[in-house]
This record gives sequence, C-alpha cells and structure tokens, in this order.
Amino acid sequence: MEGEKTGIGIAKLPISGSRGGTEASSGPDLMESGGLMDLLEGAGCSVKDSRSAVLTPEEEKHYGAWHRLGLASRHLTDIVADQRRSGLFTLGLLANCNGLMGMLAGLQHSGPSWKPLKVGLVWIDAHGDINTPETTLSGMLGGMPVAVSTGLCLHRLRMECGLDPALPTRYVTMVGVRDADPLEQEIIDRSDIEHITVDQIRRLSPAIDLEMERLGILTDLIYVHIDMDALTPEEVPGHGLTVEDGPTSKEMADALEIMFEHPKAAAFGVASYPWRNDPDKRSLKAVYTMVEGVVRGLKNRKTLDD
Repeated sequence: MEGEKTGIGIAKLPISGSRGGTEASSGPDLMESGGLMDLLEGAGCSVKDSRSAVLTPEEEKHYGAWHRLGLASRHLTDIVADQRRSGLFTLGLLANCNGLMGMLAGLQHSGPSWKPLKVGLVWIDAHGDINTPETTLSGMLGGMPVAVSTGLCLHRLRMECGLDPALPTRYVTMVGVRDADPLEQEIIDRSDIEHITVDQIRRLSPAIDLEMERLGILTDLIYVHIDMDALTPEEVPGHGLTVEDGPTSKEMADALEIMFEHPKAAAFGVASYPWRNDPDKRSLKAVYTMVEGVVRGLKNRKTLDD
C-alpha cells in the first residue's frame, strides 16, 4: 500500500569474542546514533524496536571469551526471533562477524512452530571466514563464523548461540571474497558454496538475482551479512583487515537493492564498523549508503507485490 511504512527492528550485538577475552564495542551504538533513525524515517520506515544483546549480571560472572560470546549471541537470537514474529525487518548492527550465529539462529527459530526454518546466507566479506581451529593461521575466532555456522567446528559454541541445525554449505553464497588462507581455500573448494565476484557486483550481473532465486528455492528465509572490509579500502581506512579491489558502498548498495527485492530476504547485518578510527565519518556514511540500498529493495518489493 502506498505510503505504508516498513517496520524495522534494530538488533545490536556490542560484544566480540577473541582469544584474549570478551570486548565491548561502541560500533553498534554509534552506527545507530549517527543518523540512522532519521535516514530510516526519511526513507519511509518506522523503527518499532531497538535492543542490544547484553549479558545478564549472572552471565557477567562467567569466564571464557567464546562462552560469553555464545551467551550474548543467544540473547541476539531471541531479539531477532521476536522481531521477525512481530512482522519487523531486522537490521543487525554487530561488533564483528561473530554475530553471524545469533542472526542466523534468530531467523531459524522465528517460525510459528517448533520446527526450525531453513535459512540461507549471503556472506559479503573480503574473507571467507570459514577457517577452523585446525586450518587457521591466526587463531582468531573472527575467521571462523561461517565454519561454525555450517557445522565444520566449535559445535558447542554454535549450539550455545541457538543455531541448530547447522547450515548446509549449499545454503551459502559468498560475495566479494578475495583473500583466503590456503587451507581455508581448500575448505571452500570442497564445499557447495556458490560465489558472486566483485566484478559481478560492479556490473550488477544477473548472477545476483539468480543466486537469490537459488537460495530462495532451497530455504525459507535469507540473511544478508556484510563485513565492512568487503568494501574498497578507501571507504574503510580504519579497518585493520582491508583488501584491495573491493566495491564502493554505492556499488554494493545497488547490489543490495536487487537482493532485497527478493521476498525471502529477511534481515541485513552490518559488522565491523571501524568506530575507533573514522574521524571524518567516511565509513559511517558507507554504512548508511548500504542501508539505503537495502531499504530501496524492500520498497521495490512492495511495489512489485502490489
């Protein structure tokens, strides 16, 4: 209906897990408070809910970085599931890519019955993040969330986040991945993961729509996730893991518009905003440019439905 506002739920995970401990991040709050609300309202959306996944006082006493991340991610799972059941489109603002499991789990368990839904993943990142503890060169948990989510490792962490069952690799499409460790690349090559290249993003190739159609046939809902290092380094100079030859935020926004015209695209997550080093707000502007592309896709979807 013309003039009807799109209901939005914001789900924040301001906690990241690493080898050294659990770290609080201001990135999610800064992405929200820097002008996002005005952008969404101006684009014909209405923010109905905004919540952060935080540890309870009792959980704060727990030790173990990965365990604490799992506990926080379970709260993210509940937020996303609640928003989906309320008819809202979830925008995830995530400290880093370790928020993936909670976003997927929330959609997976947002259905009307006890049966988990099948969730597809569009993974937009310069890196595959499908390392396991056996293949990783860095030891970073941040290089493993796709492996965890697809059941390749750290099963207890995945279950703690609420993601059960794991995603089959055929439910995954990687976008813009161009820097993988040697053994990580072997995992990718032996999987059923499909790929969209940076060049296909720039050209707005039919492959984008075809991949959404493929995932839509296989799954009930699709989650689209982007790590800011997927973009050209010029737009994320404060990010420590940038890789050359990435798309601009405008190019990515145009591709996201196509993705979110698909009726099963149910949530969008932005991870790893370099909040500590973004003095001219260049990276924050890139976040908002991409959100605008997502909203255009949602609005186009309604037009097509009408």
